[in-house]
Amino acid sequence: MPNKTFRPYTTTLRWTAISDFSELSPKNKKPEKSLVEPLKRSGGRNSFGRMTSRRRGGGHKKNYRIIDFKRNKIGIAGKVVSIEYDPNRTARIALVEYADKEKRYILAPVGLTVGMAVASGPGSEIQPGNALPLKEIPLGAQVHNVELYPKRGGQMVRTAGGYATLMAREGEMAHLRLPSGEVRLVPAECSATVGQIGNIDHENISLGKAGRHRWMGRRPASRAVAKNPVDHPMGGGEGKSSGGRQSTSRSGILAKGFKTRRKKKQTSKYIVSGRPR
Repeated sequence: MPNKTFRPYTTTLRWTAISDFSELSPKNKKPEKSLVEPLKRSGGRNSFGRMTSRRRGGGHKKNYRIIDFKRNKIGIAGKVVSIEYDPNRTARIALVEYADKEKRYILAPVGLTVGMAVASGPGSEIQPGNALPLKEIPLGAQVHNVELYPKRGGQMVRTAGGYATLMAREGEMAHLRLPSGEVRLVPAECSATVGQIGNIDHENISLGKAGRHRWMGRRPASRAVAKNPVDHPMGGGEGKSSGGRQSTSRSGILAKGFKTRRKKKQTSKYIVSGRPR
């Protein structure tokens, strides 16, 4: 799945590097109709019509693909029908058809190809794409789509190229090293999918031009120090000043070195070691 670069006959193409989509099959395949639903975009506005997230708007229309994060087809064999593109996430998705003719989308890990069998539930084989409880996965294995609570569905490690490493098991808890470097306790009853998520080269993508950002629904952002004092705490000043104060957000929260996590957060007891800063 290498990225595609271009001969620089225009200024923007000199820096453009996008996916070549060689892992997708077949070409120009439409998504499974029963697993697609409309996706209405908010433009950064809440239910009152007030803008709560800036720099959003425009972009190409897209539908939402319903992904099976719970992997609750216990004991029913499935077969990979196709590997497809999902405009709503960086990872690729795999269309799986089960023995009872039901079709579902799952996140496609590295090594999963068309025609391979996948399974979920206790007793499944340790191979990419299979989902089973953490207590049955060997130590040192790479996993993704990890549950935080049993039967709730995968909530962690769902982005392209991501994986967590199963470090140890202690009683009813498993130690997982997350992509951020944080080591966290997760109940061993929780399910996880074996393998590393595909599309590893996504981190090397360079959009190359502002227009491609606009296609993705991202509007332009101006630097804080280029604003007026009325618009940002770091704005104003004679000449090209850096604001004359510590870097902050638009609302005045420190942007560098300030921990935003609540000290008495209930789930902090599950963090064995924090991510390196």
